[in-house]
Amino acid sequence: MIDDDGYRPNVGIVICNRQGQVLWARRYGQHSWQFPQGGINPGETAEQAMYRELFEEVGLSKKDVRILASTRNWLRYKLPKRLVRWDTKPVCIGQKQKWFLLQLMCNDADINMQRSSTPEFDGWRWVSFWYPVRQVVSFKRDVYRRVMKEFAVTVMPMQEQATQRQPPAYRRKRG
Repeated sequence: MIDDDGYRPNVGIVICNRQGQVLWARRYGQHSWQFPQGGINPGETAEQAMYRELFEEVGLSKKDVRILASTRNWLRYKLPKRLVRWDTKPVCIGQKQKWFLLQLMCNDADINMQRSSTPEFDGWRWVSFWYPVRQVVSFKRDVYRRVMKEFAVTVMPMQEQATQRQPPAYRRKRG
């Protein structure tokens, strides 16, 4: 489903743990990393698509996460010309995305990238909140920056609380 402007409706998923770190996933058989994302099917809401993609790509269900936030607006990125499939009709020039911030409510061990018969990812790790903005492929960078800036107001207090729960570092007295 491509809109009149050539953009494919899509959802993006940022999953955070209780320390405010985010799940960073490695594309299957590649060296590129990104947040889980996927298309919205006809008749599906953005939230329904998010839960479907969450299960297909990360192996988690609704009970495993809690929605903390979603982007106010649809965010768009254009594909580089070399990635546009000009022979398909309608031509898709990019993605328009609704993003969701989820808190992981289950154990890390419940994350299973191999639930789908055609997995999109073959690995994952927890990274610092802003890390993905610097590491994602360049044509997605502006969208990632906008998403993370919008979600920072929710995640930053979580990071501060996690830091306060940790015991102070031991320092050896000099003298």
